[in-house]
Amino acid sequence: MKATKDEDKLENKIQELLTRGVDKIYPSKEKLEEVLRSGKKLRLYQGFDPTGDRLHIGHMVGLKKHRQWQDLGHEVIFLIGDGTGEAGDPTGKKKTRERFFTSAELRENARGYLEQASKVVRFDGPNAIKIMHNGDWLNKLTKTEILNIAEHFTVQQLIERDMFQERLKKGEPINLREFLYPLLQGYDSVAMDVDLELGGSDQTFNMLAGRMLMREMVQKEKFVMTTPLLSDSKGVKIGKSEGNVIGLTDEPDDLFGKIMSLGDEAIIPMFTLLTDIPMSEIETFNIKKDAMSLKKKVASIIVTQLHDEVLAKEAQDNFINTFQKKEIPLEMEEIKTKIGELLSEVLVKNKILSSKSEWRRLVLENAIHDLENKVKILNVNFKIEKNLILKIGKKKFIKITLS
Repeated sequence: MKATKDEDKLENKIQELLTRGVDKIYPSKEKLEEVLRSGKKLRLYQGFDPTGDRLHIGHMVGLKKHRQWQDLGHEVIFLIGDGTGEAGDPTGKKKTRERFFTSAELRENARGYLEQASKVVRFDGPNAIKIMHNGDWLNKLTKTEILNIAEHFTVQQLIERDMFQERLKKGEPINLREFLYPLLQGYDSVAMDVDLELGGSDQTFNMLAGRMLMREMVQKEKFVMTTPLLSDSKGVKIGKSEGNVIGLTDEPDDLFGKIMSLGDEAIIPMFTLLTDIPMSEIETFNIKKDAMSLKKKVASIIVTQLHDEVLAKEAQDNFINTFQKKEIPLEMEEIKTKIGELLSEVLVKNKILSSKSEWRRLVLENAIHDLENKVKILNVNFKIEKNLILKIGKKKFIKITLS
């Protein structure tokens, strides 16, 4: 008996769900596929610890996956980690945090998360994504309940994590608060009684902790689906901890420019993880030959998704006029400073210029260009009031950002 068009369409959607933008599936892709083909609807989630107030395109990878699950009719939960955020996720951190966030600070940071995430997923309408806060149950755990969770782990299991091993070798402290983080994230799965957890591949240890707790505490198998991490031109994960955030709410020009500054090796992952361009088309792309045009294409698609088509077109035109035609480099030294600082002092302090005398000479020679506002800086006492892109002389380009 031949499959109907609807059945073929569903088959394609399930295959894309299980393969596109997927790093690994635990216990296996085959077992999850079997469940999906049975018609069972799953309850799943991804957690977002609000240790910053902005979601970025690294988060967008998971959100796009959320949307696929949502469109297939599964129950999807957007979990705000105001409880786990208090513990402080140690994943990928070479040193313990200098300070830990309070519950109130985390709730405040998360205020804009839903508006930002709504650029990708639906929080209203048919099969709306549910919103939950893990502080609602983690903050109510009793001493006995915490001990009952802890008995399922060994110190050896927790200490084997690579970042802890690196700290031990270097004599860096491991705060007990962050050491216990996997227990809390793992308990989220139990508290919500989920069938699957979604997250970046760097969260595998924490998500498998939840899989183990589900099995031991409620005798239920939980699936784990990990997604690849987006990296910048230096191979560093894009995220708030790494300081290279490309935010979902960045202005169109900034968003377009930041995407263009990523290395060519990020082009295919961006098409795969952040767009709906068919994989058959992506497989035909020639990065060596068409890197610039492909990067502009993916930047335009992403800006359109997060803003609109008109603003994406304007951003691309501005990029071409500002950077390509004027031969301004995509990557330049970036200096962070505070509003109100004298530009001369900032440039001398950061050894961009040798002295204030050199600054004064360059200003008098009309050699300091404010490329953002397309004017020359003529005031020797110029104070920094906003982000700047400077051309100093003929070949030196500097980016000034407010911290």
